[in-house]
Amino acid sequence: MTEKYLRRIIDNVKTAVVVVDQNLKVAFCNRAFRNLFPSSAVRGKLGTIISCAENAAKCGDDDGCRGCALAGAFEDAFLSNKEVSRRIFQRVNAGDSVRDVSYSITVTPIGGGYCMGAVDDAFELEIARELQTAKNIQQKLLPAGKWAGSKKYSYMYIPCRDIGGDLPDVYERNGEAFGVIADVSGKGISAGMLTAFVKAAYDKEAETPSEAIISLSKKFRALNLDERNYITVAAVKIDDENVTYSMAGHNVPLLLKTGSGITRVMLNSPPVSTWFDTPAYFDDTLPYKKGDILVLLTDGVTECKNERGEMFGVEKVVRTLSTARTADEFIKSLEHNLRSFCANLNDDITAIAFDL
Repeated sequence: MTEKYLRRIIDNVKTAVVVVDQNLKVAFCNRAFRNLFPSSAVRGKLGTIISCAENAAKCGDDDGCRGCALAGAFEDAFLSNKEVSRRIFQRVNAGDSVRDVSYSITVTPIGGGYCMGAVDDAFELEIARELQTAKNIQQKLLPAGKWAGSKKYSYMYIPCRDIGGDLPDVYERNGEAFGVIADVSGKGISAGMLTAFVKAAYDKEAETPSEAIISLSKKFRALNLDERNYITVAAVKIDDENVTYSMAGHNVPLLLKTGSGITRVMLNSPPVSTWFDTPAYFDDTLPYKKGDILVLLTDGVTECKNERGEMFGVEKVVRTLSTARTADEFIKSLEHNLRSFCANLNDDITAIAFDL
């Protein structure tokens, strides 16, 4: 009876607590500890409980624990029979990905061959977990298919952080394909929130791209954000003969590859922001023929820099497009060329290509 109630009390303590034996087998972990880590396991070795991405199967073995700071903290506490505090940097499995976490833990011998570990800065670990959740949500905002109307498309989306500030979107309305590419100010959490706003606020019932951007601008201004926040947008509507397009402060040209070469298209218009009282957005059209390729990009592609500080530039994009036979071939070649040019991509990289 007493043990049952003691466990219930500890289970409701806000501090994350885990009790393990000398083989790192978990005797008990409270709810706060289980909530910090993505594993659904409540029994087994410590590495299993925390979803260790390194060598959870050999947790507690000499080979499996070599170099593990968490195992070392418990080992030192057992050997010295004294309280030990450590800063832990660890890789854990989180669904279909691996993430890095850091936290502080204090390990205290409690007798009977057991030590108790208490996580001191659970808030930091909680933030890491929430960031992973946000990343998973953002991934679900990406286009799901390869066709919109009668048009096949391909896209590339590579965020430079866990949460990106670009948004590619493709959808169909009345049998016609629409494409949108947006780039928001900032990076990280604030940028991720703005991309979610764009996804929700962009009017997919609008007849033309400019109407959708005007509607987005009005909704953005209603947020009453300061001048540091803005969104650049390039949007297209593809019917049987023409591409109708509109832009909002997007300084990267649309590219249309035809039998006679590659056309670069830009529009002089302001970003979606609070900078102007009455911003104007309008549409223009481009004719196309079957077999042409239409490309939308963000500046993360053209402004990607290598170790020497050289930018990838529009010219390299154009050369990549000039040898591509399909939208999918272009996207794959572009990603390969970007990664060859720059070992560490330093901005969000996003592109959409349509087979017309």
